[in-house]
Amino acid sequence: MSWEWTLLYGLQRIHQPWLDRLMVFITHFATGGAFWICLGLLFLFWKKSRKMGLCILLALAMTYLFGNLILKNLFQRMRPYWIDPSVQILVAPLRDYSFPSGHTMASFASAQALYLNKSTWGLGAFVLAGLIAFSRLYLFVHFPTDVLGGILVGLACGYMAKKLLDKISQKKKDQGFFSSL
Repeated sequence: MSWEWTLLYGLQRIHQPWLDRLMVFITHFATGGAFWICLGLLFLFWKKSRKMGLCILLALAMTYLFGNLILKNLFQRMRPYWIDPSVQILVAPLRDYSFPSGHTMASFASAQALYLNKSTWGLGAFVLAGLIAFSRLYLFVHFPTDVLGGILVGLACGYMAKKLLDKISQKKKDQGFFSSL
């Protein structure tokens, strides 16, 4: 048995009803990226946080395109519960592939966007992203390397979004929408 299965089965042994509810609650923060999308949209309303909101939304778009549409279909990795259906999962079954973890990508991309934009929320967002990543393992819907891949892709997308917006902002400094950022 590989180290990934050992870790996943080890997490199955620590299940408690209260922890099950907590992990399901935490994982839902990143379902469909809804929490992070809403946060990015909310930041668009204030001039001071507009660039941060754009950075979050751009990073999320990058993770969706690169991670969900390209990497998941390229690797086509089966989910743990597809391979071992004897483990009861606590969330609705997913139909897309496992690598990389979309919840983890979205969470780390958003946390990175917040952090790189000097937000005081950045560190808290990384804590939440870490909890979301852990929940994906606890809930038996991802392998550890899916989560690790999600972290790396998310961090890279958050970084690229920040650099791209900085470049656009610099080039268009005196023009239209970006001059107000």
